[in-house]
Amino acid sequence: MTQVIAVINQKGGVGKTTTALNLAAYLRKMGRSVLIIDIDPQGNATSGLGIDKTSRDNTIYDVLLEKTTVAEAITEAPTIGIDVITANANLAAAELDLAERPEREFALKQALTGLTYDYVLIDCPPALGLLTINALVAAKWVFIPVQAEYYALEGLGQLLDVMQRVRNGLNPDLELLGVCATMYDSRTSLAESVYAELKKHFGVKLCKTVIPRNVRLAEAPSYGKTILEHDKWSKGARAYKQLAQEIDSRIGK
Repeated sequence: MTQVIAVINQKGGVGKTTTALNLAAYLRKMGRSVLIIDIDPQGNATSGLGIDKTSRDNTIYDVLLEKTTVAEAITEAPTIGIDVITANANLAAAELDLAERPEREFALKQALTGLTYDYVLIDCPPALGLLTINALVAAKWVFIPVQAEYYALEGLGQLLDVMQRVRNGLNPDLELLGVCATMYDSRTSLAESVYAELKKHFGVKLCKTVIPRNVRLAEAPSYGKTILEHDKWSKGARAYKQLAQEIDSRIGK
């Protein structure tokens, strides 16, 4: 059964795309088949896998608007062999183009019918609009990266409220898979206090793995590579390897 995971946080700059890409890389290394869907108009997941987002014809925009099929839109990332459906700036128009369509919240779910991957990871935009709703309707699981800094919990209440609304009205199977602290600096008491606050709010849903602040991790996307390819011995690489194992174990249970 394909496990569809929406990687989401409405707050930008929290390591959301970094988490989606590197989770995908290590799940693939573990022998799982993986598809990444970039549903963020910024297209960072696309460029982070070494794909020129300006040169793509069949993108997630075309899939959502039924101009192409998922099969035609899938391409293989050049460096690591992960399948991906790309995004570019055209996607910014999707919410307007979908607005008048019946069952517009189900566009992505309908498009993904019949996929046979072990994992589909959806890299969501940092907003709670129609694109994100499509991701939540299509997904079984929600995974939330949270930056280990002062405003970490700001906006999470609204995100959880939107999740509950989607569960109540559009996707009763939606579940919170986990919350992961990112950009964690163990030298600061702030990071520890944020982690403690997350533990209080989320309990067992908080991942034991934390993702550290790491220069090699931050620079990898500029090379169009995941941390597995860029520096597999770095602290960031070891953390994402452990996180992938933790996620795979959670779903397996």
